[in-house]
Amino acid sequence: MTAFAGATLDAVYTAAQLSGSESYSAPGIGDIYVSHDNKTYRFVRYRAGAGSVAAVAGNVAYIYAPSGTSTGVSNEVTSDLSDSAEIGAGVLQAVIPDGGYGWIQVKGVATLTPALTAGSDGDPLTPTGSTDGTLDLATAITDDICAVAVDASAKIVLCNFKH
Repeated sequence: MTAFAGATLDAVYTAAQLSGSESYSAPGIGDIYVSHDNKTYRFVRYRAGAGSVAAVAGNVAYIYAPSGTSTGVSNEVTSDLSDSAEIGAGVLQAVIPDGGYGWIQVKGVATLTPALTAGSDGDPLTPTGSTDGTLDLATAITDDICAVAVDASAKIVLCNFKH
């Protein structure tokens, strides 16, 4: 994992662009980018999962774990909650095709596209109990708390994804 300068956060990439088989400069999987406003992003591969859940900019992605079984790879993400271990990965920055590559926001203030499943301003948020692509109120000590609601009605969260 390396620091990446000058990221185009809404750009998407194919495997061919990353492998160098095309004349193209692309980030590497796991690269980190910190923007001028101190938001942090990570470059990942998107998987639609068994539910074929499309990537939507502003939706939450989770660590990809087919049928809830971890692959041990934290740089593959999905918005299909049933194909995750309910561990938050970040907020998608673009519509990434299945098997494609792009950026997720992991730190800093973000506005989600879908509403939170539950929660009020200041509440800790988790994938557990939510629906595809969003977050819910954390209620158990075992929940992966990956964000805090800043303004729940406006879908604004403070990201603190660990992976």
